[in-house]
Amino acid sequence: MRTLTHVLAIAILLCAASAGALEQKDDPKCKDHPVLTRMPGYWIHSCVQKEFDAYAFTVAKGKTVSVEGQLWKINYYPQADWKQKPSELQIQRNAENAIQAAGGNELYAEKSRQTFKLTREGREIWVEVKEEFTGKYFLAIVQKAPMAQDLVASAEFLAQGLQTEGHMAVNGIYFDTAKAVLKPESAQAVGEIAKLLKADPALKVFVVGHTDGVGAVEPNLKLSQDRAQAVLQALVREHGIDAGRLRAHGCGPFAPVATNDTDAGRARNRRVELVKQ
Repeated sequence: MRTLTHVLAIAILLCAASAGALEQKDDPKCKDHPVLTRMPGYWIHSCVQKEFDAYAFTVAKGKTVSVEGQLWKINYYPQADWKQKPSELQIQRNAENAIQAAGGNELYAEKSRQTFKLTREGREIWVEVKEEFTGKYFLAIVQKAPMAQDLVASAEFLAQGLQTEGHMAVNGIYFDTAKAVLKPESAQAVGEIAKLLKADPALKVFVVGHTDGVGAVEPNLKLSQDRAQAVLQALVREHGIDAGRLRAHGCGPFAPVATNDTDAGRARNRRVELVKQ
């Protein structure tokens, strides 16, 4: 016969097991974004993270702005046994205070949706918070950044462009802002230039750097010259191209191919071109 002690022990174990079963765990592929912690008593039901995508943030009634960059979407649900579920306004105020404390500001707010923007380490971060009356809430966060160009023009395509147009922009060449050191991800594009030059030993080219229109002219002229020289040196040092076949030149902001009034236009203007000598 079971003693009272045994019965109580079993009851305690059953209660503990029942409580544990009620506690929901985060989706294992998900985690909080560094910008915002979660509300107490919440778990991550699902999430999406993409290295590059766009999200339409509401900035005024009936008006949205599409922001491109690294994207996170996180869905937070309250625990099933959470008796003190916060109101929509409580979640809204928490998000507002946290982002303002981080130096950001609110761009738009309505009853169940807010849009915020802040800057961290020189990068714009956009945040949307949406709440439901059930206590669930949703975050969309984009760290604004240009897309890394994974596909680059082949040596054959560059050759065709030089033959027909006399010049060709080379996609996939990257530098940090205001710097002239080639980033490692530029290697594929530089390699295609080298293939072009090796396939036609008589070909000589100008390597021409271009900047956008942000900042003063003189620093941009120097930056574009230094970037063109960095590409030239990579071709000589890493691919054995004769330096006599190359000449670096910087045009700064003087030959734009798009408007400097938009991010997309400025990104197109920051480029390196080959010009046939």
